[in-house]
Formats: sequence, C-alpha cells, structure tokens
Amino acid sequence: MLLTTGQAAEELGCAVTTFRRLVNAGVLPGLSHRGVRVMTPLLVVQALQDRAPAPVHRLGVTELGVLRVDAARQIGDDDRHWIGYAPHLGPENLLKSLKGWWRCDAPAIAAADVLPVTLSGYVVAVLTGLHTWERNAEGRYAFSDARLAGYITDLAAPAKELTSRVKSDRALAELLLGTRLESHSGGAIAYVTTNTADRRPGKEV
Repeated sequence: MLLTTGQAAEELGCAVTTFRRLVNAGVLPGLSHRGVRVMTPLLVVQALQDRAPAPVHRLGVTELGVLRVDAARQIGDDDRHWIGYAPHLGPENLLKSLKGWWRCDAPAIAAADVLPVTLSGYVVAVLTGLHTWERNAEGRYAFSDARLAGYITDLAAPAKELTSRVKSDRALAELLLGTRLESHSGGAIAYVTTNTADRRPGKEV
C-alpha cells in the first residue's frame, strides 16, 4: 500500500512540511511518483512510527545540544557548497554542511562532546570532537575539529554508515542514529534535558 505525502504525515501525526523534509533528503526507500505526487510505502511509515526514542540518559550529561536541519541545499560559501542533510553528499561534504555556522552555546555543546543531528525529529547524523570552535562577526559558531561519527542512508531500516575510527564515536553513532529525538527551538540548535527527553517521544513541527 502506498500513501501520499499528506496521508503519510497524518499517519505519523506531523505536519506535511515535516514529512516532506525526509522525502527531499533522500532517506526514505521505495518512493514512487504518480504525476506530481510522491508516494511512500505504508511499511516505511510504520517503521518510522515504531522507532524508539533516543536513549540520551545514557550520555552522562544533564543537557544536550541538538542540531535541527533541513534537507540539503546548495549555498555559495567559499568553504562549503551545501548546508543541511542528505546522505548522497558523502562523509566529507556532509561534515562540512553540518559543523557550522550556528547561533549556539558553544561551551555547552563542547561539554557534552556529542551533537546529534536531527531531520524531522529523527537522528540522522552524529557529530563529535566538539572541543574547538570559532566565532564569526555575526555571533555564529563553527566547530572546526568536529568529526562525523556516522550518518543514516536509509531511515526506515535504519541503515547506518559509521565513519569515525574512534571507538567511542562509533559507539555513540550506534546508540543514537535512527532514533527519535524531540526538540523545540526557534533556531537551528535546540537543547534537551537528558533525564526527560528520552521519555517524551515526539516530532519536530
């Protein structure tokens, strides 16, 4: 059975724009087209419904930064050509697209030393190596030594690519990738308390 984007969003209890981010990022398998409509297999939507919340209580910190991104789009920066998330970018371009520039509490992010990246409320990438940052004239921060611990290529499975050779990075990626992580913020970076975030599964809107 195939669902339209609107039907899939209704099944998940999220906004159509929220579900469309997953479609545009290319993380959902089995999509097809009927005219201008994108059709998603019901089994894929059910897999997203059944996804467990992120076990952030296991991270050993009281507060966790979360980077909320949209599907990747091209930009004109000198040091990077993309911003946002799409697995087809590959590890090198994906890392460049995710590690700044953001308005955030850089010391708080550095203290946790892990930054889950969420797309429509699902963890699609994990950044580590966040102890060093730069600040530009606009008050935005970039984490120059950030490492991409891993990322998702298929959110329904989920299929994970572990890209770091550091054992602790790979463990964090295994723990968090593909899980659901609710966060709310007016900007790209949100903060969740780790003793409650894992008990309140939900979706970004």
